[in-house]
Amino acid sequence: MIKSIKVMLLPNNVQKTRLFQHAGAARFLYNWALSREEENYKAGGKFISYYELAKELTELKRTDEYAWLNEISITTCQKAIKDACDAYLNFFKKRAKFPKYKSKNKTKPSFFQTDQVIEFTDTHVKLSCLSLSRKANRKQLNWVRLAEHGKIPINVKHSNPRITYDGLNWWISVGIEYPDKNVNLSKEGLGVDLGVRNLAVCSDDSIYPNINKTKAIKDLEKRKRRLQRSISRKYEMNKEGEEFVKTKNIIKDEKKLLKMHHRLSNIRKNYLHNTSKEIVEKNPKFICIDDLNIQSMMKNKYLAKAIQEQSLYEFSRQLEYKSNFKGIQFIRADRKFPSSKKCSQCGRIKKDLKPYQKTYKCECGNVIDVHKQAALNLRTYGEENIAK
Repeated sequence: MIKSIKVMLLPNNVQKTRLFQHAGAARFLYNWALSREEENYKAGGKFISYYELAKELTELKRTDEYAWLNEISITTCQKAIKDACDAYLNFFKKRAKFPKYKSKNKTKPSFFQTDQVIEFTDTHVKLSCLSLSRKANRKQLNWVRLAEHGKIPINVKHSNPRITYDGLNWWISVGIEYPDKNVNLSKEGLGVDLGVRNLAVCSDDSIYPNINKTKAIKDLEKRKRRLQRSISRKYEMNKEGEEFVKTKNIIKDEKKLLKMHHRLSNIRKNYLHNTSKEIVEKNPKFICIDDLNIQSMMKNKYLAKAIQEQSLYEFSRQLEYKSNFKGIQFIRADRKFPSSKKCSQCGRIKKDLKPYQKTYKCECGNVIDVHKQAALNLRTYGEENIAK
C-alpha cells in the first residue's frame, strides 16, 4: 500500500524565490498546453499528444521571449504539460469536467519533482531545480531544510513528489510503499455514528465530542471575527471613490487572519487524525458507518456551518484508508438504512423521529440515546453484510 507523507519545508529567501519561479512556470505551461489543445480542437485538428507538445516546448525555449524557461527544471515543465494533457483527455472520456485555467491569484502554487533525482536525509531534501550552477557553494541551494526530522524514510523509493505553497509555508509530499500489515483483529465489529453534536459515537460506548464546542476553539473564532471586522473597517476608511486601497496595515492584518485560519484548520485536522487513529487502533473485525449525503446536509442553512467545521467527509475518508492499511474491513451502510429510527432491541422503525430528539423511546420499553442506538444498529448491519 502506498502511503503519502507531507512535511513542511524551511527554505531561505533565495530558495523561496526559486520555488515561486518553478510554481509560476508550472502554472504557465499548464495554461499554455491547455490553450494549444483548445485552439487545435476549434481548428478541427486531433488531440495533440504530450510528446508533440514536449517538442514544441523545446522550440519555445529557444526563443528570446521564453528563454527564462531554461532556468526551470525540465521535469517540472514536462509534468505540467502532461497534467494538462491528462486533464483535457479525461474530459472527453467523461471522467471529469472540462479543465479550468490556473489563476495566478486563486490557484495554489505547486510543481512536480521527479523521484529519480530527489534525495532525502533526516534533516534535508535535495531538489534538482533550485540551482543549475556546477559550483559547489551554489549547489548547496538545492538542499532545503525539513521542519520535521526523520519523518520521511531515506532508503526507499519515493513516488510522485509534489511541492506546494499554502499561503504561509512550503510543503513537500511524497508517496511511499509500505507492506501490508498483519494485525490480530478482535472478533467483534464496531459501529460508528457520525454527527454534529458529537463527532463520533461508537457501539462500544466510547464518545468523541465535537471539538468546535471547546473553549479554545470558541476563543479563536471570536478573535477571528474581531480581526475580520477590523480589516473590513480599514478597507472602508481607505476607500477612494469606488475602489478599495490595500494599505500596509491591511496587509499585516490579512496575514494575521491567514495564520489564524491555518491554526484553526490545523487544530481540527489534528483532532480528526487522532480520533480516527484511536478508533482504528481498537482493531475491530470491521468498522461500519453511515453513508452520509454531505451535499444535501449542507443545504440546511442552520446546520451548514457546523457540518462544514465538523469535516464529516474527511473524517470518514481517514477512517476508511486507515482501516484498509491495517486490514480492517470498512463498511458503509446503505443511505436508506434507518440507523437512528430503528429500535436496536425489537427492530421497530419510528418514522416520526425528529432530528432534534436526543432520546429514543420505543413501545417495547427501550429508552436509549439516539446516537448510541444508531451505532448499535450500524454494528448489526456490519455483521449482516460483512464479507465472509
